[in-house]
Amino acid sequence: MSNLGLERALTGIGARLVRTAVGDRYVVEEMRRGGYRFGGEQSGHLIFLDHASTGDGIVAALQVLAVMVREQRPLSELSRTVMTRVPQVLEGVTLKARRPIEEMPSLSSALSSHEQALGAEGRILVRWSGTEPKLRVMVEGPDEGRIREIALLLCDAARADLS
Repeated sequence: MSNLGLERALTGIGARLVRTAVGDRYVVEEMRRGGYRFGGEQSGHLIFLDHASTGDGIVAALQVLAVMVREQRPLSELSRTVMTRVPQVLEGVTLKARRPIEEMPSLSSALSSHEQALGAEGRILVRWSGTEPKLRVMVEGPDEGRIREIALLLCDAARADLS
């Protein structure tokens, strides 16, 4: 669920973003499988496999401090040059039953239509929560008002499928 701005920033420096299922467990599994040394989640869990096998706030803070020392610049300055965040909206809708998203015709149709409309300028992620009886809808794109509208329309479509 990392911001689309991160993927663009990484591409700009010749790095590649690998997406996994949500959860530190899946990030670490993919890091080990691919031989990656750094990974994380939007929640702030940063994993430096050279130093720890899980997200560790102290290790992450020390790594950030190391960059500040090496670059001789304050974090406020460094953070402005790393990436440009793309507006992102996250909505959750509690539904009475779980069905595979591909078996929800209204949601699937709306999802396809809005993904096509956003094109390369945005991204949509719809998934069931692993911890709550909720469908999570995340939409990114250049216009916050428009992506909020899309997220709400997708939630309405999911409700229609399970009413």
